[in-house]
Amino acid sequence: MGNDVVENAGQNAGKTAGRDEAKELSAFAAARRVAAQYLYPYRWHILTAVAANIVVGAVGPALPFLLQQTIDLLFVADPSTDLKIDVPFADSGLTEDMSFGSSMDVLPYIAGAAALIMVVRAFATYISNIFMATMSQNMIAALQRNLFQKLVWSDLGWVQQTHSGRFISIFLNDVTRLESAMSQTIVNMTRHLIMLVGLLAYMIYLDWLLTILATCVGPLIVVFLRRIGKRTRKATTKNLNETATLSSLISEALKGIRVVKAYGQESHETDRAQATILKVLEHRMKAVRARAAASPLTEAFSGLGFAAVIYYAGYQGGTGAMTSGEFMGFGSALLLAYQPLKAVANQGTVMQEGAAAASRIFPVLDEKAEIADMPGAAPLKVSSGEIRFENVSFHYRDGTEALHAVDIDVPHGKTVALVGPSGAGKSTILNLVPRFYDTSSGRVLIDGQHVRDVTLSSLRDASALVTQEPFLFDDTIRANIAYGVPDTSQEAIEAAARAAAAHEFILALKDGYDTVVGEGGLKLSGGQRQRIAIARAMLKNAPILLLDEATSSLDTASEQQVQEALSTLMKGRTTLVIAHRLSTIMHADRIYVIDGGRVLEQGTHSELLAKGGLYAELYQTQFAQDDGSETQTPADVPLKGTEQAAAGE
Repeated sequence: MGNDVVENAGQNAGKTAGRDEAKELSAFAAARRVAAQYLYPYRWHILTAVAANIVVGAVGPALPFLLQQTIDLLFVADPSTDLKIDVPFADSGLTEDMSFGSSMDVLPYIAGAAALIMVVRAFATYISNIFMATMSQNMIAALQRNLFQKLVWSDLGWVQQTHSGRFISIFLNDVTRLESAMSQTIVNMTRHLIMLVGLLAYMIYLDWLLTILATCVGPLIVVFLRRIGKRTRKATTKNLNETATLSSLISEALKGIRVVKAYGQESHETDRAQATILKVLEHRMKAVRARAAASPLTEAFSGLGFAAVIYYAGYQGGTGAMTSGEFMGFGSALLLAYQPLKAVANQGTVMQEGAAAASRIFPVLDEKAEIADMPGAAPLKVSSGEIRFENVSFHYRDGTEALHAVDIDVPHGKTVALVGPSGAGKSTILNLVPRFYDTSSGRVLIDGQHVRDVTLSSLRDASALVTQEPFLFDDTIRANIAYGVPDTSQEAIEAAARAAAAHEFILALKDGYDTVVGEGGLKLSGGQRQRIAIARAMLKNAPILLLDEATSSLDTASEQQVQEALSTLMKGRTTLVIAHRLSTIMHADRIYVIDGGRVLEQGTHSELLAKGGLYAELYQTQFAQDDGSETQTPADVPLKGTEQAAAGE
């Protein structure tokens, strides 16, 4: 809106940004919160996926066992002798050894068992993947839904000081990264962990001392991976922050492309983007290098253990203490354990990346709206729409005063204008009516009711806002006019468009009211966008009208059309106007001159000119001729006051 809003946002930015940075979550705290809020609704999906992962992990050790039996029974043993397969842990009574007539008799069973294991494993993996995907995609949708809900329900000041690129980056990149970390965690701590435990149990069954030699490097792997995890989190956090900056630059370039080209700054903007891209690349590569170091380190330390296994197993084989099948079974189990070991060992890095994303997501979700319904708030009852400011003061969060002891009366059905230099506090006054901000002291009353004591929905239903830069959504003209009144009829939409002098140009468009206006209404001219915004306000039919420099950016022809539409809109409504062009409010019922957050003067146009104060200075600067006579250019069609509008002037 006006300069005051920008100043307010600037004052709040530092505090809010600092608050966000302070809320860094540990990996455990992030996982616990995600599980409680976003995974619990899908607990049956997760339990099903966990059960399937348990099956996948449990059947994993059966493959080395089958390999061991195949080598010992089919390639080493005498094919004519009776065979007895030693089943692991048969001594415990849980299983029994199996006997066969000869080695050839056992072959179909081994092949069938291998095939069955692979089919069961494939089916369980499929079930796990389907249910995990359902959970993870719903988790993304829930997080994004809550983030968007936070955006539209948060305080205006907080939204305006939050960089759009940062929010978009959190909405897309951070949410996806957090989901990936949680999904990997579930898989790592079920499928891979169970498989690892099963393989280790089988290895211990074959030779416990050999298993100790093979896994003695495990603690070293954990220590190094913890250090890598910390480096990964730091790099990931910086990467996410720089990605947000890059998103902001892209958004700015798209919105300001005309200015970029008009000033020949294509190279400058490219250099800005390139600098940020290089920073993103730098931090991304740091994270990549940290993650990339995990596998080689795991392999290197595992190699030491494997070397010990080969030496010891070779010695055991030479003495006859270990069969060829047992050696192959142990070796294959050790190789199969590598992937789950790497996944489980790398879990710390995965969690740190997820925590880095969560530390940016949850501060946004935890932002508390200060502008909310007070306990016991009642609906606003509008009888006349009279607005009164009583000794109103407003301070920014850092204590800077924006308004001081402001008293303003806007009687029923009258037009009251606010004028003054840029940054005087005009937009702040306007923003206090619909409670975009709250006063620091004093009261804003509508028909005698304090705006803090009524519900926000009823308060904002009672007013219509038309700004200097009207915002149109990338939708049809029909939808933009009916915005906020979705169930209205086509006849009502067209009546509002006629009253706003927009009906004719709309019909001249190829698709008429079904014309899609483009992002921000870029397919329409400034005057056309403004008339659509006025039609939207017309259709809302609110008793209070707020105009924030609604014609200051228009050309002469467009301004005349918009002024006429505004005069129609203002009939019978309580209107508070911010004006830069004084010619547009010369016939207002009352004019308040604001400077430095204070009311310096008030009166009609003639009364203020006669006082010779700031208003007279502003007026002379804009319109006075050398002889001091008043002039009015054709473009300066004034907003008609209540009496003139009623008389049809």
